[in-house]
Amino acid sequence: MKRVWLFLLSLGLITAFCTSAIAVDVKFSGEFYAAGMYQDKTTLKKDTGSDGPSTAFYFQRLRLRTDFSISPGLTLTTRADIMERAWGAQRSIPGTIFDQQSAGTTAENENIAFDLAYVNYASPIGLFMAGYQLHAYWGTVFGNSAAPYPRLTYALPIGDFQLVLHYTKNNENSRTAKNITDASDRDSDQYVATINYNFKNGSVGLLATYLRQATMRAVVNPQTGFMTNGFALEPYIKAKLGPVSIQAELDYAWGQFQKWEGAFPFSVLPDTRLENIAAFLDATANFDTIYIGGTLAYVSGDDPGTGQKEGTTFLTGGLDWNPCLILFNSDRNYWAGNIPAYDTSGMGAPMSNAWFFQGRIGVRPIADLDVMASVAYANADKKPSVSWLYNSYGYEMDLTATYKITNNLSYMLGFGYLFTGNYFKGTKDSNQLNNDYLVINKLTLTF
Repeated sequence: MKRVWLFLLSLGLITAFCTSAIAVDVKFSGEFYAAGMYQDKTTLKKDTGSDGPSTAFYFQRLRLRTDFSISPGLTLTTRADIMERAWGAQRSIPGTIFDQQSAGTTAENENIAFDLAYVNYASPIGLFMAGYQLHAYWGTVFGNSAAPYPRLTYALPIGDFQLVLHYTKNNENSRTAKNITDASDRDSDQYVATINYNFKNGSVGLLATYLRQATMRAVVNPQTGFMTNGFALEPYIKAKLGPVSIQAELDYAWGQFQKWEGAFPFSVLPDTRLENIAAFLDATANFDTIYIGGTLAYVSGDDPGTGQKEGTTFLTGGLDWNPCLILFNSDRNYWAGNIPAYDTSGMGAPMSNAWFFQGRIGVRPIADLDVMASVAYANADKKPSVSWLYNSYGYEMDLTATYKITNNLSYMLGFGYLFTGNYFKGTKDSNQLNNDYLVINKLTLTF
């Protein structure tokens, strides 16, 4: 009997060694952070007999990317956000609305949510990508809100130039097994073309986009609603001139924000035009252990005295750009929430309807330690109404220190203080405001 088993085992080994195998290389990369935050005020109002409650909590997230190398030039990429939650906090109620910059809901991200899944094929005639990929990032970090969307991508390198074409499906409302409806042509689609040129000490590029959004058709009944047709041009430049690094971007959007269609009275409503501008200029000079820099940013606000949209969510400062610890910081806003004030105003993110000015200075006393101090001021471009009193969002002073423990592990400690501006008084000068401050420490592991 032993001879029989030995013969069968030998036969199995011979078969295994003689069978051709398909080798798949798998590479893992990602980031894990754990942080603690104390925010002294959760409201800018000071009319309730108290200064408002504070908040303090810990939170974390693991972001895991997996690249499957199928064959030369052919890969499959996935990415998941895992246990994105405040420590010990109650889990969110499952819903159907996607979380901020995610292809999953908040409840899914608190456990595990897959955001990216796409195939990447480098062919002789260019690079093809299909699946859930990152969308809404370009040029400088300003204006970027990189999020996973289903899209088709084609990229063609030509020397130092690169041409890229994207088709993105923002919303799908056609009839499917999960969406039983008679609606048609109520989707949102985006078409993007970019050209980029790399030179010795920088790069320059231009993005052109067209957004056709029909999701607001039939908002009242099947014969009423409106269409949105938006266009945008976004040139940028990055350059290094000796010790000075400069980056700039200018974004301009135009089109029809609301084109009414259907039965009376919607057919006689005036169409709303779209005209939105955003601009960014940043410079940093490095002098060995010391560096200094400054930032100027602008996003147009909506003028209530006109019939068009000069300030919308079409162009913003972006969720990836966090210039301060409190002002327009999307990470703080995601974990601690909007800081409300009077007459529907509040401190949130991303930046919109604002002029922003910042100066900063940093020092690296040793190679692994970076200490930076900054002062910023923000002012509203337009008041929300004719009765609104002030424009100033306020001043903020920040101090951060980041220590590189190892090549993959770093620790950051930060303190930010906001001198709240009178914009948040709204329409009454008698409204009283709180200043606010925040303390944060964050441990980040990259791999």
